[in-house]
Amino acid sequence: MKQILLLTDGCSNCGMNPVAAAAQAYSDGITVNVIGILDDEHGESEGAREVAEIAAAGGGMSRNVHVRRLSQTMQMMTQQTVAHTIQQVVNRQLQQVFGQPQMEQLAPQKKAAVVQVMDELQETSGLRIALLVDSSLSMKAKLKTVQEAIADLLLNLRARRGKSEICVFHFPAGSDGQGAGLLLDWTSDLAAVQRLFADVQSRGVTPTGNALLQVLDYVLARRVQPAVNEERGLWSEYVV
Repeated sequence: MKQILLLTDGCSNCGMNPVAAAAQAYSDGITVNVIGILDDEHGESEGAREVAEIAAAGGGMSRNVHVRRLSQTMQMMTQQTVAHTIQQVVNRQLQQVFGQPQMEQLAPQKKAAVVQVMDELQETSGLRIALLVDSSLSMKAKLKTVQEAIADLLLNLRARRGKSEICVFHFPAGSDGQGAGLLLDWTSDLAAVQRLFADVQSRGVTPTGNALLQVLDYVLARRVQPAVNEERGLWSEYVV
């Protein structure tokens, strides 16, 4: 199972429409989940609306939270999205085998057996989460907490029996600030998260859509080996 988890606190202000980018990811089989790290988690700000729209287009979930609740929210959302993905797969299989699309329509004995299989899959299925972190100026003071939340998430994932890995991108990156930068390749090593954002330079632009498409390419392995230029993690060209 693969998914993209976007963490952002503001509105996209350049590049491709992030809602369209999320829709592209979903059409390619990758779910986009979004956590809005907002000053007012209950507000109806433009940023909060964009968070919901991106997740809806990406077939995923969205939450708007205060930064102090980020770690808890990331873990909860990951568990829920894994369960939801497994439920979708099981429903498709039920349709093929029994001609019934919903587990609730099964007889009690069959339903119990399916639930047991789902619980096992939730713990044992391989999982890869690509984290895309907004590192624009408004997020600068929050990046330390984001790093701690990523470490907590990885620790939680390592408790699963199935293989779990994360990779981490940030945006904006590049000489023009229009793309995403790779900070951490696929890993389950907790030590790799230390000082994750130490060399990141925050900027004023927020190219969320462009960044989503770059991460999508990476998740789908369309670019096997990204070359890196002098700015840490930026894809200056692609080597296949």
